[in-house]
Amino acid sequence: MSTTSTASAAPLTGGGQTSASAAAKRAARGRVLRVWAGRIGIAAFVIGGWQAFTAWGIVDPFFFGQPSGIWQRLIELFQNGTEFGSFYANIWTTIQEALIGFAAGSVAGVVFGVALGQSRYLSDVLGPYIKMVNAIPRIVLGSIFIVAFGIGVTPKILLAAVLVFFIVFFNAFQGVREVDRNILANARVLGASQLQIIRHVIVPSALTWIIASLHSAFGFAIVGALVGEVLGAQSGLGLVIKTAQNNFDPNGVFATMLVIAVIVLGAEWLIGKLEHRLLAWRPPAPSEANSL
Repeated sequence: MSTTSTASAAPLTGGGQTSASAAAKRAARGRVLRVWAGRIGIAAFVIGGWQAFTAWGIVDPFFFGQPSGIWQRLIELFQNGTEFGSFYANIWTTIQEALIGFAAGSVAGVVFGVALGQSRYLSDVLGPYIKMVNAIPRIVLGSIFIVAFGIGVTPKILLAAVLVFFIVFFNAFQGVREVDRNILANARVLGASQLQIIRHVIVPSALTWIIASLHSAFGFAIVGALVGEVLGAQSGLGLVIKTAQNNFDPNGVFATMLVIAVIVLGAEWLIGKLEHRLLAWRPPAPSEANSL
């Protein structure tokens, strides 16, 4: 009798798990659809309201532009280019400056963050200088870099790297400080060298902090490149924005800003993929588990 009951309960249990899994998938798909519906609804509301207000004369398109005019200006930029060359070349200039600055600033931030996070002596010695440089307005640093290195790509890369460095550094530093001391002690007891501890304990533990900083760091790399181009450049999206501003062309400003937004969103998507790959070993957080 008990054998028969057990045998009949097994398929019921499996069927229950299957239906629960299907329900969870349907709920996840429904949530994705609701999210995208909300995003599209907000975009339609903002763009449609902007277009309507300018068409009705409530908002002056001469100062604030118009969505239809921005779209037309964007097409003109891609088709006809700018006075500084093709629009594609200007986009690539800014991307190149931002990518190199992002890479340099991220590597330097991780290295210094891990080093100072482990050594209280280095932290006490270098800490005040790092805080001092971080307090300097970035536009001042941009002017200094342009005076020192000219109006080529070098000052833009340096400014982007500085902006990225401090974001990544402070996160890496704090991530190292948050490593469980018991795990470090156990690794030392087991005979791990300092390099092995850094590679297998400290960096993986701080990786969540570091990856989190990269999401905003690339945006700051773009900002650094753009600020440098506005201060002085031969090409780049910052120069396109500055020229459009001087020509009282708000549609040109907004069109270039739209391109910048697409670049940043694309980089954010790639960083998210990198995060998923590097942190695949980590159990999902409660908020992440609930969204699955």
